Amino acid sequence: MKRQLSLYIGRFAGIKVYIHWTFWIILVWVFYMYYNINQDAGEGLKGVLFILALFACVVLHEYGHALTARKYHINTRRITLYPIGGIASLEAMPEKPGQELMVAAAGPLVNVVIAAILWAYLQFSGQMPDFASLQNADPADLQQIDLPFAFNLLVANIILVVFNLIPAFPLDGGRMLRASLAFGMDRTRATRIAATIGQLLAVAFVFFGFFFNFWLVIIGFFVYLGAGSEAKYESIRTGLSDYRVEDVVMRKFSLLSPEDTLDKAVQLLLNSQEHDFIVAAEDRVVGVLTRKELIKGLSENGKTAPVSQAMSQDYIVLHPNMPLQEVYHKMMTGASTVNPVIENGRFIGIVNKTNIDELLMVDSALRQS
Repeated sequence: MKRQLSLYIGRFAGIKVYIHWTFWIILVWVFYMYYNINQDAGEGLKGVLFILALFACVVLHEYGHALTARKYHINTRRITLYPIGGIASLEAMPEKPGQELMVAAAGPLVNVVIAAILWAYLQFSGQMPDFASLQNADPADLQQIDLPFAFNLLVANIILVVFNLIPAFPLDGGRMLRASLAFGMDRTRATRIAATIGQLLAVAFVFFGFFFNFWLVIIGFFVYLGAGSEAKYESIRTGLSDYRVEDVVMRKFSLLSPEDTLDKAVQLLLNSQEHDFIVAAEDRVVGVLTRKELIKGLSENGKTAPVSQAMSQDYIVLHPNMPLQEVYHKMMTGASTVNPVIENGRFIGIVNKTNIDELLMVDSALRQS
């Protein structure tokens, strides 16, 4: 589903790069803003070109994270550009505080390098503005000064560094804070403290945003939700640390074959508590059919269509001794919500997110008793 909303622009250093559809909104908005100020389409295009250059720096920022993570044997599934920035979808964050600190700091460090290169270029080309005259200029006159493109990009990279070093999840500064705290305490407590600090800062962003700049309100909500999500995710990971797949494998379930009709899947959906199904042919798993895929298949092909037309092959094969932390992370980062469990080449059961959620509820109740 995510890929349908994003434009694939290429693979670089083995990592796919996508542009989310909402990114185009900011390009249109910038063009309109510059055109409205100057009544000149050329100025509008210059504004769009600047945004594209800035987001090229954002991509390099994300590659800083991704390539540093690769040093610690952590792959990156994709990099996606959004209007508020970029996201490198790492398969995991390093568990060791020192490694997480390096991965988090690598992104802002890339922007520092870019800023240094732009500063050197402006100095040697003689294009560096006279800061004394800029400081003494009237604010109204500043809008009329045509600053060099490279200087504006230099300032933007400095802003990116400062912004990303704010100690709040999901910004790099929040991860650096968590990593620093984790040197002296367990990761869960460090996450809780970093998330709390992040949410307090987010509330301040929202408050000041209503008086000064509405973008701060948007950033505040983004940071607040990101900090809460990170704290919750880390809490769940901690709760799963002592469990393996064999502790939650479900052995009673309904199987579908590729030739079954979607109508049969509908009847199973309505007559049981099952929402997701394994599709197997001759005791060999060939796909999964989630409720979302079932509804989509019905709307596109009708209830007489075979399951094979709607099923997905986006699932992971689990083994009984796999750590449940690892499985949960994969489920939360794009893999199917239902996955087959294979033992010695034999299909023995399934694990879905509901299994894991119920285990967490039981574990929480036992800890409180």
